[in-house]
Amino acid sequence: MTIHLLLAAAVLAAAAPAADAQDNATKVGIVEHLGETLPLDTEVYDEQGNLVTLRSLVDRPTILMFVYYKCPGICTPLLTEVAGIVDKMKLEPGTDYRILTVSFDPEEKPELARDKKETYLGQVERTVDPAGWRFLTAEPEAIEALTRATGFRFTREQGEWVHSGALIALSPSGKITRYLVGIRHLPFDVTMALYEAHEGRTGPTIAKVMKFCFTYDPEGRRYAFDIVRMGGLVVVGLAGVFAAVVLFRPRAKQGNA
Repeated sequence: MTIHLLLAAAVLAAAAPAADAQDNATKVGIVEHLGETLPLDTEVYDEQGNLVTLRSLVDRPTILMFVYYKCPGICTPLLTEVAGIVDKMKLEPGTDYRILTVSFDPEEKPELARDKKETYLGQVERTVDPAGWRFLTAEPEAIEALTRATGFRFTREQGEWVHSGALIALSPSGKITRYLVGIRHLPFDVTMALYEAHEGRTGPTIAKVMKFCFTYDPEGRRYAFDIVRMGGLVVVGLAGVFAAVVLFRPRAKQGNA
């Protein structure tokens, strides 16, 4: 009886980190809405502080990405990655497609978006039409409408936003056609996502594992294996196996009297 109680306690203790991780997973990540259409009448602020509708911006295949401009974590490498992809793709931004970067932090204003646009367009070696990559901000209601429509979930913990990284492909009519999850993407995958968006075809999602197994290390500017989260899951699994062996193993037959 005692060993059974100890095993139960061990399982509960080991399950706590996994339960916390599961709770965070319900608040942070991507819930895909493939085939659904964004609310195109939603208004956002452009780099000059003008209110514009999403409909006026999504007029060709579009890559939508949610960041916040003061992010100390994955936003910087994601934006840097996109700048590199723009350089490597044969498609012409502003002509063949558009990129919309939207801050989900309602405290960030157009001035900051304008500075970020200058920074990241400056990283692109080719000449880029400024209208091809827009940096936008929005009021809380607009942010809620856009993130809810795309299934982009985020939360605030200890003064920082906790969120995932993704590129979301949109057709010219605003239909969600593909999710590219993570911060590392091949130019080929982005090109194919844009071709599919042009045709209005939905495509399968790639690179889903990263958001479950990795966390971003802002000091090293890289993803590090989340040993706490995965360790908790491993411990729970091993404890469950051990408990099953103890509880269900055949008992030794007692000797004859």
